[in-house]
Parts: sequence; C-alpha cells; structure tokens
Amino acid sequence: MQKKRVVISLGHSALGATLPEQREAVTKAVRAVADLVADGANVVITHSNGTQVGMIHTAMNEFAKAHAEYTGAPMAVCSAMSQGYIGYDIQNALRAELLRRGIYRNIATIITQVTVDPYDEALYQPTKVIGRVLTKEEAEAEQKKGNFVTEVEGGYRRIIAAPKPQEIIELDSIRLLLDAGHIVIAGGGGGIPVLEQGETLRGASAVIEKDLIATRLAEELRADELVILTSVDHVMLNYGRENATPLGKITVSEAEGYIREGQFGDATMLPKVQAACSFIRRGGKRAVITSVHNAKAAFEGSAGTSIVEG
Repeated sequence: MQKKRVVISLGHSALGATLPEQREAVTKAVRAVADLVADGANVVITHSNGTQVGMIHTAMNEFAKAHAEYTGAPMAVCSAMSQGYIGYDIQNALRAELLRRGIYRNIATIITQVTVDPYDEALYQPTKVIGRVLTKEEAEAEQKKGNFVTEVEGGYRRIIAAPKPQEIIELDSIRLLLDAGHIVIAGGGGGIPVLEQGETLRGASAVIEKDLIATRLAEELRADELVILTSVDHVMLNYGRENATPLGKITVSEAEGYIREGQFGDATMLPKVQAACSFIRRGGKRAVITSVHNAKAAFEGSAGTSIVEG
C-alpha cells in the first residue's frame, strides 16, 4: 500500500529562540514527526525561522560594523544560514529519535530558493520588522542604502517585504528524495526569496510567509495531508473572549466563512487557516492545525482542528 504523504510545518514554538532553546525544543518537536513516520507517513518538513534569521542578520551586521574589512550579510544569505543550522538540528534530532524506535530513514535538508515576482506590490510596501533597534543616524544610513525603516519604541527598526512565492527552485530535488523514501527538510522560513535575472538568481531583501510555502510544497508534491504545528491545540472562534470556542472538524467552506467574519488574527491564525483552505481547494484531502504535543492524536483524527472538503 502506498504510504500517505504529509507536509509538516513547524512553527516558532517548536524551535525556541536561542541555540540551547532550539536544541531542546527540536528534540521535543521531532517526537511528533517520528510518530507520523512510525504510523507510515512519508514526510516533508518545513519550519519557521523568524527568530533565527533576525539573530543571524543582527550578528553578521554588528560584526561588520566592528570590523571594517568585513561586509554585512544580505537577508538572502541570512535566510540560507538559518535554513542550514535549523535543518542540522532537526535532522540530527529526528535521526536519533527514529533510531531509538528501531527505524532507519535517510534525512536531508535542502537549502531552498523560491522565486518572487519583481512587480509584486508587497516589495514596495514592507511590513516585516527585523533586526535590533537603531538610532536616528543609523536609520538614516539604512534609508540611504535603499532600505526601509519604521519608528518603534526607543528608536527605529528595519522593515522588509513579504512577497508571494512563485516557483520553488529545488522542487524536483525535493520530489526525487521523497519518492525514494527519504525524509526531507525544505523551504525553511518560507524559502530564500530570489529574483530571476537572466540565468542568475539574486537574493531579494524580503521574506516569504512560511505557511504559504508549506501549502505550495503540499500542493506540488501531491501530499495527502498538511499538518501545521503551532502553539495552540485548536483554531478558536472568538479567540480571547469569554465565549471562545475550539473548532474540531470543519469544512473548507465553513473555514472560509469564518475568515470573512474576521475571526482570525492577521499575523497569527489567519495565514494558517488560509494555507489550509488553499491546500484543500487544490486537491488536498485534509489539513490539520494543532500543537506539537497533539500531533499524533491529530494525525489520527482525534485532536486539533481538521479542515476537509465541503
């Protein structure tokens, strides 16, 4: 019998922030992944990188300021670095967890690039805050370089764009490894946004929403299920109110109705529900949104919020 294909998206709560936190958090998160593998799933993992890429960007640019012979690292390079070291932690922790269960599977991290449209309006309306707080002089220097800044409490910070993803450059490699039965870690942090310039791919000073890439991977790989692991057990209606209600199994039509009602926060649950709906509308069988510790039960259909056809 053909194994079920599952794309798993790990949110920031599954990764921690500092290096020690990440190692500890990943050790717990991969137990959920291992449960799905043990239940017979072929798995592709994607993950957040918001905290990590910000840390790398700050560290590299602060180092460059202190050492004149070095240059700062562009966002695309910082994104690649974050994919590498997060993937390193995930694949080693998952390998160890599977071996403890008597399971041997090859695991590979793919540094993943994703093209964006140079005419995407989001490139000219940046919204994502990155890096440390800047002084007025530092902010003006960033603006002279063509970067965007915004005023925050205590100073200024850089903001970058979040364009929509177009093509996953390494998709064929990801598919080949998955078809061969390997576990693949790909599209970390939404992928490295790149612009096509002739034969060259040039990094864009931007980020891509992780949930959009999770959906794109699931669609392109013809996954059966999309599992989005976040910090809460369920998607909630009336979140934060006395009449808050957890959602169990709902149809995509119901989910889209709740979106129209404005039930979900723009920067929190809305992208996840939209990603789940897109996956179902494009042929997916089920999308699940739940917490890491509920992953196995959700995979079996007894926990979390499931979105299905209808």
